[in-house]
Parts: sequence; C-alpha cells; structure tokens
Amino acid sequence: MTLPPFVWLILWLIVSAPFVYVIGRIDILTGGRRGLSRWLGLLCLAVGWVAFGRAAAAFYDAVGGDLVIRTTWTLGAITLRFDGLSLLLAALTLTLTTLIALFSGPYLGRSEGFEKHYALLLLLCGAIVGLGSAGDFFNLWLWFEVMAFASYPLIVFYTRDRLALEAGVKYLVQSSAGTAFILLGIALVLLSAGTLDILGVRAALAVAPVNPALWLTAGALFVIGFGIKVALVPLHTWLPDAHAQAPSGISAILSGVVIEAGLIALLRALSGLAGAAVSWGALLIGFGLFNIILGNLMALRQRQVKRLLAFSSIGHVGYMLLGLGVALYTGTAAGAQAGFFHLLSHGLMKGLAFLAIGALMFGLQHSLGQAGDAGSHRPLTVDDLAGAARRYPLVALVFSLAVLGLGGLPPLVGFMSKWQVLVAGAQTRDTFILVVLLIAALNSVLSLGYYAPLVNRLYRREPGALVAAGRPIPAAMLAPLVVLAVAIVLLGVLPMVAGRLTIPAAADLLAIFAP
Repeated sequence: MTLPPFVWLILWLIVSAPFVYVIGRIDILTGGRRGLSRWLGLLCLAVGWVAFGRAAAAFYDAVGGDLVIRTTWTLGAITLRFDGLSLLLAALTLTLTTLIALFSGPYLGRSEGFEKHYALLLLLCGAIVGLGSAGDFFNLWLWFEVMAFASYPLIVFYTRDRLALEAGVKYLVQSSAGTAFILLGIALVLLSAGTLDILGVRAALAVAPVNPALWLTAGALFVIGFGIKVALVPLHTWLPDAHAQAPSGISAILSGVVIEAGLIALLRALSGLAGAAVSWGALLIGFGLFNIILGNLMALRQRQVKRLLAFSSIGHVGYMLLGLGVALYTGTAAGAQAGFFHLLSHGLMKGLAFLAIGALMFGLQHSLGQAGDAGSHRPLTVDDLAGAARRYPLVALVFSLAVLGLGGLPPLVGFMSKWQVLVAGAQTRDTFILVVLLIAALNSVLSLGYYAPLVNRLYRREPGALVAAGRPIPAAMLAPLVVLAVAIVLLGVLPMVAGRLTIPAAADLLAIFAP
C-alpha cells in the first residue's frame, strides 16, 4: 500500500520523537555534549519539510482550479484528509517548530530534561498535523489527546517551579474536562448517524434528518470541549498561566499553533453538523466579540510581559472567530480568507513576540539573580524592559515589530489581517455584524494602550542596572527572530503571498460546510 506524502509526514514526526529522546539520553549518560538530541531533532524536522513539500505539491496538483479537491487516505475506520485547512496548519506548525528548535538550544542550555524537549516538540508537531488532517470524529479526538499529552510536560518543563506545576495541573484538568465533553458529543453523533466519518455523518443527516435539538446539543458539546483549547471566553482560564510559566519557545508554540489547532479541530467537528452552519456562524461571532473585549481588558492590567501577551492571544482569537463566523453566517469566502489570514499572521507575530521576550530573559537571566540552567526563572515585567534597546537593539526592534503588528499598525501583517476581517464583515451590510465590527475596531485601537508602553520602555527609558549587566545573546537565538520579523513585514506589504495558504483553506471551509 502506497502512503500519501502527508501520511508519511505525520508518521515520520511521531515515530522520530522517541528515537530522538533515546539517543539524547544515551548522549547524556555517556558524557556527551548534551546537544545531540537538538541536532537530531532539527534533522528530523528537515526530513519533515521534505515530506511537507511533496504533500503540498500533490495538493496543488490535485486541486486544479476549484481548490476543493482533497487527498484522502483510509485504513479501516481511520480517515485522513489533506485539504486547505490541513495545508495551512501544517505549514504554520512546521515553521514555528523548526524556529523554536533552533532557538531552544542556547535558551535551555543544560537545563534538566533538555533531551525530552526536542522529542516532545516532534511529537507535538506530528499530533497537530494529524489533527488538522482528521477526517473522522474518533481520529479527531485521538489527535487532540496526543496534542494535550505532548503539551503538558512542555508546560511543566521547569519542574522545580511551583507556579509552572500549578499551570500544568490547571491545563491538564481543563483539557481532561474538554475531552469528556467531546466524547459525549461523539457519542450523540454515533447514536444518531451510525458512523463517525465526518462526511458520512453529513450524508446521513441529509438522507434522514434527525431532531435539530440533538445536533445542536452535540455541537454545543464540541464547542465547549474544543473551545477550552481555543481559549473561548469563559473557557480560557488555563491559558494565561500556561503561557506565562512555560519556556518561551513553548509559549510561542502554545499561542502560535496549539490555539489555532484547536480552532481547526472545532471547525472540523462542526462541519459534520453543517445543517446548522448559520447558527454556528452566529455563535462564533458572539464568542469572537467576548474574546476581543475580555482579552484586551485583562491585558491592560498585566505587568508581567508573558501574561500580557497571553491575554492578548485571547483577544486575537476573537478576530479569527469574527472572520470565520462571518463566512459561516453568510456563506462568503472573504470572511474565511480573512479569518485564516489572521490565524496565520497571529501565529507568526505571537511566535516572534514570545521568542523575543525569551531572548531578553536569557540575556537578563543572571542579572535577575537566576541560576542559569538550574531550571528556575523569574517572570520578566514591563519595567524590566526599560532601556533594553540600548543593550539589545536587534531584539528590541523585532519585538517592537511583533507587538505593533499585534496592535494593528500598518504596514505590518497584523494590520492587513485585521483590515481584511473588518472589510469582509462590512461587505455583508448586516446590522448585527456591523455593530460587532465597530466594537472590534475600537478594541484594536484600545490594544495600543498596552502594546505602545512596551515599545516606550524599550526605547525611551534609560537602561537600569538590570539591562546594563545583561549578557550577550547568541546568534542561534537571534536568527529565528530575524526570520519571523522579515515574514511579518513581507506579508504585511505583500498579503497576496499568504493567499497560497488562505485561499485553499477558505474554499475548503465553505465546501465542508456547504448544505
């Protein structure tokens, strides 16, 4: 049996994870340099990129002009489909995972559990690609669980830090609760349709419609279960602690990929119940508005930089939900393209912001009175950034680009993706949507109230003793920052480049929700 390239990609990432861990442990036990697991991890990711390239080429060759043809692979009851949504999520996941692996070498140093980090990154990457390709409800749940399994030890990487352990427990408990809701929803679907294949469920619904209340109940269970991972308000309470306490590279992947993967999973699940697409669209718009308002208000109160960025992620999820909700509510492609564009732009910008803060934490670590590789770390506060641009000009520049992009300033990609969401909504001329968009636009301006002070402290304050005593930041940590900074500027100036990913994703979203 010949496997499609995207299946090889998933299998390779999953299988290589334990291999990297075992080799890393042997390297440590034999007195090695403790760096072998990192280089093996990067090598495995390079092979993964080759498989992704072949999968993307096969996708574009198969698509032709309508952009809705999918590559499907089945094995018994297992169904995997590589469509536009899969392509977008896989590209974002591989990009951030590779850059984080490069960044993490000097950042983690000789921290305890160093070798596990790269193995878990590979496992997490493979699980997310599998989640994006899931074509049946059981497979969707299974990959969702693997993603949670891989994420938890990464969040609690600093095992001697009490706050990190608390954040991990909160994440684990809420993820487990979400799992229970998802399984209940799957049970209702199986009881009603007699199949777990998402397209099969659609077909069963079309032939023999069932009580709408039953499908709405199943959908509500999916919204709660997957909504925990997406950080839908009020299901978001795990996110600020997890993002703040995890290593900065893991904060980047949690905010830049894991949240987005949860959203793709939610869309997959709701597509099986597409008879209520208008209701799902209105629901996503409502959640989007709540996320934007609460995320901004909570971010305004934060003094710890990583918690501030974490709460801002909640707000940015809202803009994704607005665009995608408009698409489902009206059946138009513009909203879907805008929502997916913001999903992509947020992943890149937030990845850059967390990695830049991680670089500053590394530089200021011994100044903060830390033990370097001992595994403990004091949170970086807004005041700690004072004058950092004098000591670390490159890091300050890329961090400023990230947060100003998140605030929606042109010509950065954050402005363009938010603008497209607002334009797509305005084109509907729907009063409900227009009111929501007005509030969203005002909140985008409000967000500068916590983004601008960060830049102000970097450039307009005199460096204190903390910054003056900082150590140099290695080139291996700076290179990923430069790559991401170039990407958010390039996509802001040339947004059509992102269309290679967002247009197929939007077309396939409308296709799987089509009546």
